Amino acid sequence: MKLPVGNWNYPTRVRFGAGRISELPAACRELGVTRPLLVTDPGLAGLPLFSDSCGLLEAAGLPVKVFHALKPNPVGANLEAALDVYRASGCDGVIAFGGGSALDVGKTVGLMAGQTRPLWDFEDVGDNYLRADPDGIAPIIAVPTTAGTGSDLGRAAVLINEQEARKVIIFHPRMLPAQVIMDPALTVGLPPRLTAWTGMDALAHCLEAYCAPGYHPLADGIAVEGMRLVHDYLPVACADGGDLEARGHMLVAAGMGATAFQKGLGAIHSLSHPVGAHYDTHHGLTNAVFMPYVLAFNRPAIETRIAAVARYLALSAPDFDGFLAWILSLREALGIPHTLAGLGVDDRDVDRIAAEAEHDPSTPGNPVPVTAKELKQIFLDALNGRLPA
Repeated sequence: MKLPVGNWNYPTRVRFGAGRISELPAACRELGVTRPLLVTDPGLAGLPLFSDSCGLLEAAGLPVKVFHALKPNPVGANLEAALDVYRASGCDGVIAFGGGSALDVGKTVGLMAGQTRPLWDFEDVGDNYLRADPDGIAPIIAVPTTAGTGSDLGRAAVLINEQEARKVIIFHPRMLPAQVIMDPALTVGLPPRLTAWTGMDALAHCLEAYCAPGYHPLADGIAVEGMRLVHDYLPVACADGGDLEARGHMLVAAGMGATAFQKGLGAIHSLSHPVGAHYDTHHGLTNAVFMPYVLAFNRPAIETRIAAVARYLALSAPDFDGFLAWILSLREALGIPHTLAGLGVDDRDVDRIAAEAEHDPSTPGNPVPVTAKELKQIFLDALNGRLPA
């Protein structure tokens, strides 16, 4: 089947299809951006796909300034350095180009471009976002080059507060990019390992959003179809990175996950955030390790709902056990470690991690209420490979 092309507003304008990166100058012009700051990561900055994209802007008379000095798990200092470049260069908009770290830093530069308050004042707690001056938020364009976080269709970013050694979610409704270019050709060079890790991140977003309590049928429908796309296309994308159809559907699945999780997340993310902050693990990979253990813990509250997804995915055993077996077999096929020990994580900081997880903004979305006590037990189960019956 030929990969379709589409223009979507949901509510962001999305330009989807192979070769759509050619429309990057047009996206800038529609937003009145004449001097963009292009935020990317060090690995992408040296690749032809990146230099070609910069060339498109320069040829269109849009001088571009590049910032790429950021970590895979970005920290507040990365944001401050990017802001310095933005302001010193007289930029008037941001292009966030890359995976989750570049998208998150780029979006946060857009938020902070004209603010006077410090970054951490906009942590996603209560109505902190109202502290921001809306007139100080710059236009944001997102160009994802991985299919995982879906941050191109999200209203938040995750950065590490170095002083507190804590991952912090920064939120504002206008952090949602005004335009997104989803070009699967930009993801073709992603290695199988990163394709797997980012794809499992997309699955975690869809799964936790679907399981979160509350009534949000729009999010539920998006999450279920996102899981189907991962089921059908993540193994293909990992096996053949040049398959544009699989790459394209995975980009969509990632965006769907971020759209759906406005309903909520859960203990997978609650635990993954502090583990990533303390051990510098890849977020999608960490989510993948925690996934079956959190699923098993939440079984009493989600068994019926998960059985419905299993039927939609046409699993051979269309029930909770069949779904859990699919998750375990998918992880094994993709080379995901079965335990946290496989990520180099130990139990030295288990009590601190459990306490931080209890206060993570994702925790209220877990379908079974959890405190540090339960989160510690899930952590230890994931560390030692114990799946409750």
